[in-house]
Amino acid sequence: MDEIVVSTVVYLPPDEVYEFLEDFPRYARYSEYLKNVHQRGDGGPGTRYDLRFAWWKLTYTARSEVTDVDPPWRIDWRIVKDLHAHGQWRVEELDDLPADAPADADVACRVTLGVEFDAQTARDGTLDLPRFVSFDFVVGKIKPVLVKEAQRVVERIVADIEGRSREVELVVERRPS
Repeated sequence: MDEIVVSTVVYLPPDEVYEFLEDFPRYARYSEYLKNVHQRGDGGPGTRYDLRFAWWKLTYTARSEVTDVDPPWRIDWRIVKDLHAHGQWRVEELDDLPADAPADADVACRVTLGVEFDAQTARDGTLDLPRFVSFDFVVGKIKPVLVKEAQRVVERIVADIEGRSREVELVVERRPS
């Protein structure tokens, strides 16, 4: 399994951060490759999402399901069609403000997006590849794109949730192999 973990600090209380993360259909606004999201459910466990992605010459709809929640601290999910993948959003309130916190900040949370996936599970024809393009070629090209996309999504969420643009320090703890 490959793993991507991206985190940053957000200057809002945990409940506000969680409420924002729970509104998954809005993520299409943050992603270059996620074109739309169709939600079936209220956002809690059992809620399903159809996620329509387009990258290069490929389009694909991933189906995910929320598996567990612990408001305002965690949202767990898994992919339920074609690909072995799961992940979570975690929110951790910080005891102290970072030294570089904005002057008007009075609370801070570390927000972490973690995703584990096995790209090889899509080998069985899940993707409709162009003629003469190998699965291994596509996997080799898409893994760095996934890391960059995770970073982009977290940066854009921070700007939207805080209502202002600022330089965001992202910590990428793990990358795909």
